[in-house]
Amino acid sequence: MAEAAPVTVVGVADDRFELLSPEARRALVGAAVVVGARRDLALWRSWPSTARSTAETLETDGDAGAMAAAVRRWADQGRAVCVLSSGDPGFFGLVRGLLGAVDRRALRVLPAPSMVSVAFARLGLPWDDAVVVSAHGHPLADAVTAVRTARKAAVLTAPGAPPEALGAALVEAGTSMDLVAVCERLGSADESVRELSLAQLAAGRFDPLAVVVLVGPGGLPLVGWAPGPGNLLAWGGHGSEGPQRPGVPGVLTTAEVHAVVLGRLALPASGVLWDVGGGGGVAVESALVRPGLTVLAVEARPEVAARISTDAVTRGAAVHVVPGLAPEALAPLPAPDRAFVGGDRLDVLEAVLDRLRPGGRVVAAFAALDRAAGAAERLGHLVELSVGRGERLPEGGWSLSAQNPVFVAWGPG
Repeated sequence: MAEAAPVTVVGVADDRFELLSPEARRALVGAAVVVGARRDLALWRSWPSTARSTAETLETDGDAGAMAAAVRRWADQGRAVCVLSSGDPGFFGLVRGLLGAVDRRALRVLPAPSMVSVAFARLGLPWDDAVVVSAHGHPLADAVTAVRTARKAAVLTAPGAPPEALGAALVEAGTSMDLVAVCERLGSADESVRELSLAQLAAGRFDPLAVVVLVGPGGLPLVGWAPGPGNLLAWGGHGSEGPQRPGVPGVLTTAEVHAVVLGRLALPASGVLWDVGGGGGVAVESALVRPGLTVLAVEARPEVAARISTDAVTRGAAVHVVPGLAPEALAPLPAPDRAFVGGDRLDVLEAVLDRLRPGGRVVAAFAALDRAAGAAERLGHLVELSVGRGERLPEGGWSLSAQNPVFVAWGPG
């Protein structure tokens, strides 16, 4: 019996033969059998005849187990087998399948950069903190769950789960992103890297074998959010005055109101939260309590928006600041699962309720009792918060200083 031959797995990250390592070139030229996907074999055939053998070929677009068994059979016959793979064969590649039939000590793996690393490189982003999910042979829902709770992710799409299906699932889940990019045919002459919105991802048609890069919420070194490709907006004014916690102007602020509001919001582990005209304090606290939430703070006052950004960056909260006046600024935002409304405006409350997802909840804070009563008619619940803050007296001891009351309404449910 012939001595078993080694199996060489060659990673290809670019169409150009001259970019292969000398070791990979020698393996291809000396191969008796070349194995690869249809695209990889077409690429191999396009290279100069002097740069490739007249080997037998096997297309791998099918049963991975049958492919591995065929490779093992040829290797046992002493025939040199070279397996072509996109990128790094050990990273969601053919190596795992081959190990079902070929001893790892008989494998010689010559990796190229993975398609994921190339995708992030094209976008100018690091990816050591990224979650990588494959839709090949896995439910698309698993990819959606991983993406929604990750600051940065790459999804390897598949014919049964193309980029547009991923986009539709993410839109349905109410997700927002700092950055969405579809990277197709990386390393080829017709390579395409497109930055777009989630809605455009869901509505488009793409190469099913792509890498979709998703960054957010708060995964980029920017805190702002704006509709359109990339969803990026940088706020200036991050001065040295330190973090502030703006609350409901002119009434009881921060800790006392936030404690009640956060309790009544009953924040879910994931979903979309709006903080509309409330000064951003609820947004920041919510993002810290539930890091899986997509949190959007809608603020018309530039100086307050800048303070929200500063506070979010300082405290490590993933908050997107949406500049603009509600209700008009709400139109391009993903529908909320939870919302906090400040500013004493019943028209804004109505606009928020119109967009609220089924099973959602709104909490609103008011300084004026008549408007709070109007909100309670719509929401079903109302409470007055009156707090006396302790102040030390000059001669010792303490007195209580009454604060302006605030009215909190919440509902439905």
